[in-house]
Amino acid sequence: MKLSFYKYQGTGNDFVLVDNRQLKFPKNDTKLVEQLCNRKFGIGADGFILLENNDNFDFTMVYYNADGNLSSMCGNGGRCIVHFANYLGIINKSTTFEAIDGVHEATIENATVSLKMNDVSTITENDSYVFLDTGSPHHVQLVENVTQYDVFGEGRKIRNEVYGREGANVNFVTPLGNDIFSVRTYERGVEDETLSCGTGVTAVALAVYKKGLANSSQIQLNTPGGVLKVSFTKSEAGYSNIYLIGLATQVFEGVLNI
Repeated sequence: MKLSFYKYQGTGNDFVLVDNRQLKFPKNDTKLVEQLCNRKFGIGADGFILLENNDNFDFTMVYYNADGNLSSMCGNGGRCIVHFANYLGIINKSTTFEAIDGVHEATIENATVSLKMNDVSTITENDSYVFLDTGSPHHVQLVENVTQYDVFGEGRKIRNEVYGREGANVNFVTPLGNDIFSVRTYERGVEDETLSCGTGVTAVALAVYKKGLANSSQIQLNTPGGVLKVSFTKSEAGYSNIYLIGLATQVFEGVLNI
């Protein structure tokens, strides 16, 4: 069977997207998803996303990690599927859609997508790191010079030795001043460093604000794949009105033989 696909990237975090409103894709075939994400034997991507119908909202986002398994929320993938829905004519400039962690709102202006993330009420501070869940679990750790840091080696070690089989994403951060931070992320499921991680930079923004390293509730995060911005509202209950903002780009389209 032939099935159209679209390749997207959001600040270098890349995804294969499929319009599955007709439910033609064999969504339980994890080996197929893994193969499609493989950069040698497939299309190549950090994740695989299905867009499906939803009775109550504009669409449903179904997200798989590159290892073929269904996963928790992906922020950059969420921004890319908003662009995709706009491209397909499902939405215009605003949307409400459902993902694995609940309902999200978003707007799109040209190629810039502003995605509302879930509220965060709990941030756990440890001696050397901060842990919080922004739709996916994240470990945030300050380092002196993240551009020279062994993100793959140290990230893999923390992901496995600290968080075990379930794992967590591991973010290393260096302050650059003026509420700007440099971030690199080791992602579980990909089991490698990615050029950007949407839920990761969201976690970093909240973590550095919590630790008093940022003065503003609008923070710029520089990743190897580009610049993202995160804004939020702080209250006694935690963090709300959290928005992940950045470019989403359709790279190419093709046909799957499945």
